[in-house]
Formats: sequence, C-alpha cells, structure tokens
Amino acid sequence: MPGDDTARVIIAVFGPTGVGKTAVAIALAERLRERGEDPVAVSADALQVYEGLPILTGAADAREQAQLEHRLLEFVPLDQTFSAGAYAERAHAEIDALLAEGRRPIVVGGTGLYLRAALADLDLRPPVAPEIRERWGNDPRPLHELHALLPPGTGIVPTDRQRILRALELIDAGHAPPAGDQLWTAHMRHPTLLAALVMEREALIRRIDERIDRMLAAGVLDEVRNARHASPTARRALGFEELLDGDVEAMRIRTRRYAKRQVTWLRKLPHAHLVDTTGRTPEDVAAELIAMI
Repeated sequence: MPGDDTARVIIAVFGPTGVGKTAVAIALAERLRERGEDPVAVSADALQVYEGLPILTGAADAREQAQLEHRLLEFVPLDQTFSAGAYAERAHAEIDALLAEGRRPIVVGGTGLYLRAALADLDLRPPVAPEIRERWGNDPRPLHELHALLPPGTGIVPTDRQRILRALELIDAGHAPPAGDQLWTAHMRHPTLLAALVMEREALIRRIDERIDRMLAAGVLDEVRNARHASPTARRALGFEELLDGDVEAMRIRTRRYAKRQVTWLRKLPHAHLVDTTGRTPEDVAAELIAMI
C-alpha cells in the first residue's frame, strides 16, 4: 500500500539450504496481497544468478515464479565470472525501483555476502582477472593447505572454501584480502526486517536429503554435465564438482556441512529475528512475519 510507512520495509527471508525459504516467501506474498500490496522476490544467492543451473542451485521454478515474481535469477551466462560488487549494483537498482513503485521487496537468499550486498552498502574489493580466478578455482591442493597460505587476521575458517579462494585471488591480484568478519553490518540502506529461518538439525538434514533426491529425479546430473564449460565462479555451486564425479554421497555431506555453517552464521547476526520453522507450514511462518511488520 503506497504511502504506508510499513510498506517501505524490506523483508529479508534467509536461512540454510533446504529450510524452505522460497515456500515461505510465496506464502508471505499471499498475505501481503491480502493487505493490498504488490510484493516481488529479489534473489540474494551467489549461484542462482547463472543461467543453466536452476535445479542444482534451487532457483524458483516456473510454478513458483508464477506464484511470486522473482528478480535476479539466471541473468549471467554460465561461462562468465560474476562478483558480489556487480550483484550489489543490480540488487540496489532493483530494490530502489520497487520501493519507488510502492511495491514490497522480499529479499530471499542463503548466501551471506550476497544478502548483505543486497541490503547494505559494502566496501568490496575489486574483481580479479579471469585467469587468476580460474587458476585458484582449479588449484588441486586440499583446502587446509590453501587456508595455510592466508595471512593471519583474515578471520576465515579453514572449511570456508569460497572465502579462502576469494582471499587468495585478491592477494594474487595485489589487493589486501578482507580482514575479520566481512559478511554483515547492522547498517541497512532501507528499513529491513531480517527473518532468519532455522530448523531443528535432524529435521533440516532430512529436508536436505529429500531436496537432493528431488534434484536427482529432476535431472540435475544431466544439468551439471551440460555445464562443464561453466566459469570458475559458477562451478562453486554446491554439489557441482561432486556431481561431475558422480559422487552423490559427497554432495550430501558437503551440503549438510554448508547448512551447518549457514546456521552458525545467521544465529550471530545483529537485529535478526530467529524464526524456528520446525514442524510448521509456510503459511504459519508467513503469519508470524506479517505480525512483525
């Protein structure tokens, strides 16, 4: 409802992979429409930006997009690299335009840096040359050896492959890597409700396994095989390398570990509202979020 201050509030729905963010966003949109609003989802996912990997990245499918318009999905060619800085520019333009039109942005994602990039102004390091990114992306050394190459004080944990590679790329290009926790700030560009969806661990593991089973049934193996030409940044999609090797169990293990890191991170976010979704319907969760605004 244009003119209503509450309609200026961005709703950010984020959480670990498999928790059901898209379903909650769709249910939330239905509630908002009942209030006379016109919501639009803005994806904040580092891999859903790429064409050709909708199954692997869990992007909203045609049915879900018919229920809720989604922006910033599959707009980068698969063989190109992409950065959080380039994403921030696009996301800010989308969100600002939606607010100017009196529409409600629902920012949906699980990638911490991209979520922050959508909602805040970042001091991001510049993109590096494609050959540098490709060299580190294809480095065969174990992750703990790559982590040992980092200077002290980065705050990057030894299991965070994406941040380790990004820091090494920056150092290789002659830039200082981010120091400390660069994944969040309490200062948003617009008033924002931060809704962090969490779930009891065993229930989340079941959801992750069920999601991977659905991916396999939907043809994710063929999708990944057809994407062998993907850029180094696109190949960072969760499960990409594992499925290229035909190792579904390794994908399951990596996905569970990644979800655990996501939950640990979001529980530390300042001003975030933790919403336990265990045993609840998306409609029930949406009602709780509506009450918050």
